[in-house]
Amino acid sequence: MTVDKWNIRLVEPSLSPWKLGQSGSKQIAVMMSGGVDSSIAAHLLKEQGWDVLGVTMNIPVSCKVSPRGCCGADAALVCCDIGIPHYFIDVAEAFDELIIEPFRRAYAEGQTPNPCIDCNTLLKFSLVWDFVKAKFGIAYLATGHYARIIRDAGDVRLARAKDKDKDQSYFLYGIAREKLDRFVLPLGELTKSEVRRIASKLNLSVAEKPESMELCFAGEGDYRAALGEQQAEREGDITDIQGNRIGTHKGISNYTLGQRRGVGFAGGKPLYVGRIDARTNTIALGARDEVSSRSISADCINVLIPDKLARRGGLACEQRLFGKIRSYGDPRACRIVEVRRTDIKVEFDEPQFAPCPGQRLVLYDEQDNVVAGGRIIAPAK
Repeated sequence: MTVDKWNIRLVEPSLSPWKLGQSGSKQIAVMMSGGVDSSIAAHLLKEQGWDVLGVTMNIPVSCKVSPRGCCGADAALVCCDIGIPHYFIDVAEAFDELIIEPFRRAYAEGQTPNPCIDCNTLLKFSLVWDFVKAKFGIAYLATGHYARIIRDAGDVRLARAKDKDKDQSYFLYGIAREKLDRFVLPLGELTKSEVRRIASKLNLSVAEKPESMELCFAGEGDYRAALGEQQAEREGDITDIQGNRIGTHKGISNYTLGQRRGVGFAGGKPLYVGRIDARTNTIALGARDEVSSRSISADCINVLIPDKLARRGGLACEQRLFGKIRSYGDPRACRIVEVRRTDIKVEFDEPQFAPCPGQRLVLYDEQDNVVAGGRIIAPAK
């Protein structure tokens, strides 16, 4: 992918323009969303002696806010408060084609996409980072994610945050391995409460700003705002796991694997969405054990610690690791049973509830380092 293809462009500076500092090795761009986390990340880096540039992406949103976006205004104000330059970067065209359209297609195909990971991987850590380096000569990038970069004797690792409840390493696994040594995560050793206390002491306007819980391009509203009406409202059959019709659903885009509430059928016992078939426009409900699986496969894998995935004829030597199939919760023990150039298959010690095609499998070692990650694919029929 190239920057020119997607018409990425720099908007006029929100404040004073960026000026090249004396020490190129201490210059860094911070991806700023307008929230408290990225704001404090920028502040901490400035306190550590970095020459800091705040950068906010202009993206298309369903709520039709102003061109610079509601959160972007907060980012610019924070940069003014802490005394660093700030720029918007227009990525609307790339965001629409690389994030929103694949998101819509995935739901139409009965998958559960993760656009936040795609945004990190394809935009922040690729196109935008390369754009910033070309425009400003800045090689280092930082974000306000809760995760750590471990540097030890020339070796660089992406690892889980100190605050395990806030850890966001799951969302970062897609970064290119060769860029890890220029990636900085200032909040990795902090808790959320510590970050808010720092913001309060600085009297930042975003100190008590609520956390973002929904999709940015849906205007922080329901994700269905980003789906077409045809996707959201085409009715079809609800079946049991064996294929017997038991009801009618409201459109497969309204459901995700593992969903229990709002499925439109009361079976006298807890039932969960266990299968979504876009070809037949059906969803299937099953008990918890019926929608759980020990064996999970993923494609489009990104490997950050190759030594942990040593192969012998496609087999990974029964390597023991710990995996997550969704962003929350702790990694669970598993073993690699097969690994190829772009695909991986693992088997968990215990069944995992409702693995969702389109979501991500992220693998960790015993030291909480990210080993690899990929997109979960449906089991072969």
